[in-house]
Amino acid sequence: MKDPIQLARILKVLSVPARVRIIQLLKGRALCVNALTARLDITQGAVSQHLRIMRNAGLVVDEKRGYFVHYRLNEEALAGWQAHVANLLDPNSGSGENTKGASKCAAMRDKKAATSRKT
Repeated sequence: MKDPIQLARILKVLSVPARVRIIQLLKGRALCVNALTARLDITQGAVSQHLRIMRNAGLVVDEKRGYFVHYRLNEEALAGWQAHVANLLDPNSGSGENTKGASKCAAMRDKKAATSRKT
């Protein structure tokens, strides 16, 4: 992912501990808001708000089961997010696409080196 706005959006969604915990709880199974509320020890309204944000970001999918709505991870989106974050944090994955100012930095370094040799 080369779009820093999209990457920042991903990190913003993941920046809340309750949402990270929801991801952990939804791995391998779907849960309703009440089950998540009991496990997270926060209000039902707070859980619903977190799930709304996660659903809007495409991270969770809701499924109506009788009177209840169960949420599960969108595994395809989660895998994509994982790849984007891993790429961001990999020090060897430099794209080299943004070199604006790089020559100026090198020129400044060379200028400083030349001045220090004169003194």
